[in-house]
Amino acid sequence: MAELTKMFAIPVDGSENSLKSLDYLSLMYGPEHDIEVNIFYVLPSLPLTLTEDPTMDRETAEKLKAVKAKNIRMAERILLEAKTALIRKGFPKDRIKTFYLKKKMSVAQGVCVWAESKLADAVLMTTRGRSRLEAFFMGEVASRTLEYCRVCPVWIVEGAVKSKSVIIGLDGSNYALRAVDHVGFMLSGTDCHVTLFHTMRHLRRFIPLEVFEEAPELEQLWKHKAGQRIAPHMNQAKEMLLEAGLKESQIITKVVDGTRSAAQDILEEARRNGYGTVVLGRHGTSMVKEFFMGSVVRKVLDNCHGLAVWVVQ
Repeated sequence: MAELTKMFAIPVDGSENSLKSLDYLSLMYGPEHDIEVNIFYVLPSLPLTLTEDPTMDRETAEKLKAVKAKNIRMAERILLEAKTALIRKGFPKDRIKTFYLKKKMSVAQGVCVWAESKLADAVLMTTRGRSRLEAFFMGEVASRTLEYCRVCPVWIVEGAVKSKSVIIGLDGSNYALRAVDHVGFMLSGTDCHVTLFHTMRHLRRFIPLEVFEEAPELEQLWKHKAGQRIAPHMNQAKEMLLEAGLKESQIITKVVDGTRSAAQDILEEARRNGYGTVVLGRHGTSMVKEFFMGSVVRKVLDNCHGLAVWVVQ
């Protein structure tokens, strides 16, 4: 099967941390794969009350013009540094494009609109950048990008990722199968290993412990039923990966007895067995939403240091 081009939208802001997304790209693909990299920078903007002041004198207008020119020169420098970093890793120059965008909305909205207009296969970004601002569990821009991107998958890199192994959290939902489909396409032609992982809910997720203790035999019955229910979804997911071009030897399926927290089970599995990437559908079977994403996604993102997390819409 011929490898199809994957197109990435990678926002940078000049910080050392934002360049970790380029390290991750090199880890997962390297220069030999057919990928197109679009690196862009959103120009900071002054308030409209200042830039569109009709009473502004000529001297102030010239200073404002100089500030705008310097802003563009800084953008060009930042983009050149990022492009050079990829070229040094062996990526061909003609597969790397750089852009700077005028800020017409929030940075996060600009990232999403631009990526989706270009039909990017993924937005790849780090959690924190130049500003060091934090919103709940991650950098403000990364957080808002996940909120606004409702079509394009978002890949979040938190720290230095060392492993190419990927774990997909499966729960039988359509969102999970979309995540599998995304992984199949994005990892076709690579040597990355993928684990299809399901954590069976413990009955204590549904009822209090003191109630559960009255009929502990129900847990065994529940495990049997839950195992039967997830099996066809696991099989379907594996077939999707095989059809996408992954080899049988690259795919593992794993079902475990869960705790009270699916997010905790996924993170524990990832850290214990040396995974570098966690892939999740935006929502799960329950469609429970906290803020703007499923609760499992939020909890994983809140504790993903040293991991990349792909959130698939």
